[in-house]
Amino acid sequence: MLPFAIIWLMFDSIFIISFIASGSFMEMLWFIIPFFALHLMPVWIWLSNVLTAKKNWENTEYYVTDKRIIIESGFIGMNYQTIYYKDIKNVYLRIGVIDRLLKVGDIYFDINQNRTQFFLDLENPYELYTKLQKIVLDIQTDIEFPNNLRPNENNGYNTKYIPKEK
Repeated sequence: MLPFAIIWLMFDSIFIISFIASGSFMEMLWFIIPFFALHLMPVWIWLSNVLTAKKNWENTEYYVTDKRIIIESGFIGMNYQTIYYKDIKNVYLRIGVIDRLLKVGDIYFDINQNRTQFFLDLENPYELYTKLQKIVLDIQTDIEFPNNLRPNENNGYNTKYIPKEK
């Protein structure tokens, strides 16, 4: 949104400068200030996103357990989201140019409800990606072919996932 906000600000600046240069700025002050305060809303929105992004990133925590992933986030209040492994269809790893320079990566999930969830800017993305892929594969396989129903010899499905006893 940065290019859009800069173009919008430049466009409005031309009009503000022309009002000041014309000398009628003081006469129309009651109109100009509220108008441009509202008209610059895209710039204010971008600025607020920039100012709150760091705090949102600092407040985001990811918990990976044996049955689910919990995402804790928020700026003022805290939000919790739970993603069960059985709902995850695919796991993707994306590392862009800037991510590569910063030695971080992003992990994305396709979830049953046609949603995509993600972990952003992880420090060890390859390690976590490999673990998550294995857990999701093991659980999906166990759902389709439960351990108790498997024959003694089944070379196609050999998962190591064993649910904990309650």
